[in-house]
Amino acid sequence: MLNYVIKRIFYMIPTLFGLSLIAFMIIQLPPGDYITSLIASMQDSGANVDPRQVERLREVYGFNDPIWIQYFKWITGILFRGDFGYSFEWNRPVADLIWERMGSTLAISIASLLFVWAVALPIGIYSAVRRHSVGDYFFTFVGFIGLAVPNFILALTLMYVSYRFFGQSVGGLYSPEYIDAPWSWGKFLDLLNHLWIPIIVIGTSGTAAMIRVLRANLTDELHKPYVITAKAKGLPEYKVVLKYPVRIALNPFVSAIGWVLPELVSGVTITAIVLNLPTAGPLLLRALISQDMYLAGSFILLMGVLTLIGMLVSDLLLALLDPRIRFT
Repeated sequence: MLNYVIKRIFYMIPTLFGLSLIAFMIIQLPPGDYITSLIASMQDSGANVDPRQVERLREVYGFNDPIWIQYFKWITGILFRGDFGYSFEWNRPVADLIWERMGSTLAISIASLLFVWAVALPIGIYSAVRRHSVGDYFFTFVGFIGLAVPNFILALTLMYVSYRFFGQSVGGLYSPEYIDAPWSWGKFLDLLNHLWIPIIVIGTSGTAAMIRVLRANLTDELHKPYVITAKAKGLPEYKVVLKYPVRIALNPFVSAIGWVLPELVSGVTITAIVLNLPTAGPLLLRALISQDMYLAGSFILLMGVLTLIGMLVSDLLLALLDPRIRFT
């Protein structure tokens, strides 16, 4: 098992290098750069643009350097100093902007992932064991609704319900009086009062999909000879179902970690904008629009790192669930 872990970690090194190249190339593909976007914005507002000032800015920000020199400065700063560069639009170090957003992003992402597992696992098992029952049809109907309704529509609905019936301030993660307040028990409870809306909104579609996947996989396992033999020998049904079929059917849950982590960071941008959440998605969108290259590139690289970490965790958990994987 140790050799398997070492091998997987070793494979991540060249992959990370390739990801950094791709991330830097992606933000260089659109024509122009941040200075070009800034000049266009100034001209649209009627301001005069001094060519000498433009050239000075290009020299200060290093836009006149060859691309490979810009990449070398960026990647060496990350590796040796933890310096992700400087955000031109925010006039702040990129690292400060990332860490400000990643705390709330990871909190919402992990809570949403736990919500998906806590809801989808028991419902998926029930739907597979009690196929074509009233409960199975009910959960199937609810699951299809969860897949069909856009997240931002559900977000707006829950915001209205929260404000109309519970008198709760909507938008953001805190009430106005707690936004700049130091941490306290009251602020923590206020966070919990606001956190349930993004958790339900973000986790709904993932929950519906996981229920269908688990139901299908577990249904296949329940009709295999080893399950039929165990039932024929008189083993209780809950032992027959939980000991082996569920363990094998859990593979989709575990393998989903690889794509769930980056998806939760970047895939809920519209929902985060609607709910006014201080997460990474809206900041990444704004950086891409303004061509804030170091901020956008750092976020893209970070999502790649999260994908690799998620794949590593899922591979290790799959190896624990299925011993055959350790020896492949």
